[in-house]
Amino acid sequence: MDILIMNGPNLNLLGSREKSIYGNQSFEDYFKLLMPVFEGIEMQYFQSNLEGELIDKLHSAPGIYDGIVLNAGGYTHTSVALADAVAAIKVPVVEVHISNLLKREDFRHKSIIGPNCIGSIMGFGLDSYRLGVESLRVFLNLPK
Repeated sequence: MDILIMNGPNLNLLGSREKSIYGNQSFEDYFKLLMPVFEGIEMQYFQSNLEGELIDKLHSAPGIYDGIVLNAGGYTHTSVALADAVAAIKVPVVEVHISNLLKREDFRHKSIIGPNCIGSIMGFGLDSYRLGVESLRVFLNLPK
């Protein structure tokens, strides 16, 4: 099984930005710890601050990845194009967020992307990604 983890804008700054919200660990360091947790699952990581690059990566996913864990960052609340890209592909997508969006500013309470995903996970820090991969494993009915 192949899983793609995608991060959107500003998530390349994890570990150095707003540590009270996002923690002090870089995603690259977290990813190194996450991979051995899921034996038999190949994981790739992609991050971009550019909406079009994220859309292109989603478009290229069918036939390559069995599932996607997506943290679209700020595009979660603004990008109809990214939501359409998620809807257009036949690869299951789990939306994840490090913080609990419902405890943050009102504009963050609505996800445009979420309705096109198989589910959403938020508020568990970087562990939201592990929960996202685990939910794909269950959704795809794969053994532990």
